[in-house]
Amino acid sequence: MDKAKYIDHTLLKAMASKKEIDKLLEEAKNYHFKSVCINPYYVSHAKEVLRDTDVLVCTVIGFPLGQNTTSAKVYEASDAIMAGADEVDMVINVAALQDGLNDYVRDEIAAVKEACGPRTLKVILETCYLTDEEITRASKLAKEAGADFVKTSTGFGTAGATEHAVSLMRDAVGPDMGVKASGGVRTMAEMEAMIKAGATRIGASAGVNIMEEYKHE
Repeated sequence: MDKAKYIDHTLLKAMASKKEIDKLLEEAKNYHFKSVCINPYYVSHAKEVLRDTDVLVCTVIGFPLGQNTTSAKVYEASDAIMAGADEVDMVINVAALQDGLNDYVRDEIAAVKEACGPRTLKVILETCYLTDEEITRASKLAKEAGADFVKTSTGFGTAGATEHAVSLMRDAVGPDMGVKASGGVRTMAEMEAMIKAGATRIGASAGVNIMEEYKHE
């Protein structure tokens, strides 16, 4: 697969201006990234700018803490899709997972997936807060709930993606479900290490630098 098509070109900081988002969108078009990953506020604008391209619009739900109510996450997802989102990355309720509320976690993911319909749902586990057992359990719950991907991180936690976490997630969901490594992937070598560990998508704010490095190699 084309290396650029692994990358969700990402800008999620609270201060992201329209000028910065427009720069992100132009970069995504120029490099043919798989998607842009942006906050819901910019989804409709991004959809219009990218309308005649092959770049998807991805947004985040329950972000970055995941402790919104299920109904709030469902509404956020529905609203984002109405605005034009092609993909939704939702944060699980980490505390519910750690309290052993497996049914709650599974049902919440399933409810958001129902709101997404045929559009891609990625489930952010925030692996920096989880044990190996919790990463494995959360991944399996996401698969049972019908999600399309599991994703390592928001980028706002104490750490981002690790090869170890990606490997655990891949082992848990099997060969066919998507695994997204996100947070701290800044070089082609780091990206390739995540892919080798089992990632099929990379969330990165350094997508341009990665692709320029790749071209020079």
